[in-house]
Amino acid sequence: MQTSFVIETRGPALYEFTDEVSRWVWGDGLLTLLVQHTSASLLIQENADADVQRDLQAYFNRLVPHSDAPQMAYLRHTIEGPDDMPAHIKAAMLPVSLSIPVRAGRLVLGTWQGIYLFEHRDAPHTRTVAAHLRAD
Repeated sequence: MQTSFVIETRGPALYEFTDEVSRWVWGDGLLTLLVQHTSASLLIQENADADVQRDLQAYFNRLVPHSDAPQMAYLRHTIEGPDDMPAHIKAAMLPVSLSIPVRAGRLVLGTWQGIYLFEHRDAPHTRTVAAHLRAD
């Protein structure tokens, strides 16, 4: 069975959509999620302390700053703005798909784990995550 999840973003941040996914799964099987964009990522990450998401974002912004930063002057793909190529780099470094077991209609996640779309662009976007549940 397949579906899609649409996530409206408001700029760079981690957007949790665990509840939406949890409402869709059933039975036993394996869920595969794929973000259908080249400037966003998917993560399973802690959902108990928002500082974790802020620290992850700060870390990746330091690791891959905007293309108008002096240390990024070597980048060539800058026509879509200073946040675009760095967003592609972050998406190349981080997962764009996830596999999550499903048991008895529940995601097999740890106590403090949630599913996040990691938006890497500055402007708001509508992101689509394709989902496929292969039931046993």
